Amino acid sequence: MTTRHASTPVGPPPGAGHAHPHAETYGPSLEGSVLVDIGGDIGALVVLTPPDLHGAEIELSPVDQEEVRTHVAVRERRGPGATRYAAVFPSLAAGDYTVWDPASRPVTRVTVNGGQVAQLTWPVR
Repeated sequence: MTTRHASTPVGPPPGAGHAHPHAETYGPSLEGSVLVDIGGDIGALVVLTPPDLHGAEIELSPVDQEEVRTHVAVRERRGPGATRYAAVFPSLAAGDYTVWDPASRPVTRVTVNGGQVAQLTWPVR
């Protein structure tokens, strides 16, 4: 397996949102259409959400670098016999991350381990 290190873009300061536009809605991901790139010191994160977050963006930052963020949209994920809603961060450096809600508020922390897919269920309690 080839391991690729994804660069994490520098984002705005906490609470500032970000400056590039996105489509308001996203089409569904079909069965088997999500690809994660993990191995070595690279892992992935799946955030399962309720349907009302469809299209919203969830951000992550390393716990010690709040200004360095990456984000993905919550999408409809169709699978055999069920539809779920999830944000998939397909390639992250192993480490501890802060998870930010769509209003740029910190929600929780999550640990991503190399070669593994971490999972978090929203809302976090």
